[in-house]
Amino acid sequence: MRRMITVLITLGAVVILTGCFRGMPKKKPPIHLIPDMDTQPKYLPQSTGQFFADDMSMRQPVYGTVARGYLEANDSLYKGVDVNGQPLEHNPLPVTMDLLKEGQKEFNIYCTPCHSKVGDGRGIIVQYNYVPPASFHTDRLRKAPDGHFFDVMTNGLRNMPSYANQIAVRDRWAIVAYIRALQRSQHAPLADIPQDKRNQLK
Repeated sequence: MRRMITVLITLGAVVILTGCFRGMPKKKPPIHLIPDMDTQPKYLPQSTGQFFADDMSMRQPVYGTVARGYLEANDSLYKGVDVNGQPLEHNPLPVTMDLLKEGQKEFNIYCTPCHSKVGDGRGIIVQYNYVPPASFHTDRLRKAPDGHFFDVMTNGLRNMPSYANQIAVRDRWAIVAYIRALQRSQHAPLADIPQDKRNQLK
């Protein structure tokens, strides 16, 4: 019995002492029981190599290579132009309430700092002496084709940078639809107002 107690105390002391050295630096590398080819010879991305004549380990993609999911074959949708390369007259997406709500959300995030929530070009940047952008409610922009707004968001124009990397293609078209709704809100014809509400107009 006494021997058993001695063995248990000794084992306990070994375990405790082993724990004291946990996390301390060691000169020897750890034992790698299952290497799984982790230490195989290989080239890291953008590293030099001796196999190719230009001493680079990476190759340029074959001309015309397109990443999966990035084949933008529909010029109307992805470039906002028709078959003749002219700005698309109408939004290629069906304008639904869901699309307008999405456009409003994206517009409020990306466009209101410059264009304001009503699109009159009096966003907060104007208070800091930035050049005010054009109002969406001018005759020129009310008559502009939908593809024009998409192109400006995609490629930028004058002081406005491109938002192609920040706003997805579908969301850009949603913003176009919302801009049209804003324009309509400021220039709605009398026929848009229900008959029973017209007498409230001033």
